[in-house]
Amino acid sequence: MSDNVAFIGTMYAAFGRGDLQTILDNLDPAVSWESNGDPDRMPWGGKRSGLAGARSFFEALGGNLDFELFEPGTFYPSGDAVIVHGQTVARHKTGARGQWRSEWVHIFTLRGGKIVRFQEFYDTAAMERALAG
Repeated sequence: MSDNVAFIGTMYAAFGRGDLQTILDNLDPAVSWESNGDPDRMPWGGKRSGLAGARSFFEALGGNLDFELFEPGTFYPSGDAVIVHGQTVARHKTGARGQWRSEWVHIFTLRGGKIVRFQEFYDTAAMERALAG
């Protein structure tokens, strides 16, 4: 297992324990953080910049979703990047909303021991159906 894969594994472990500070401590101050969701429909969606932007992503995610399953599966190292394929089962915290299931892909780009870019791709149509109930 590459050092980058092990490092990204520790970031997922921090997320699993709700340890946002460890994640933020390992981001480049100018990190680019992007989720493919439409920010008008999914508050955590869209592109954010810097530590404040990454923090706002996690706050929006935690403020809106209850995760029943968040499972990183296969890690693929590729130079300065680590690509992770996983799955999620979640529910929206407010209102009578449906359950959301989706596979996802995360792409982390690292430089100098820090995450400089995060990109997330998931089934936004499944999420929108769940939000509609």
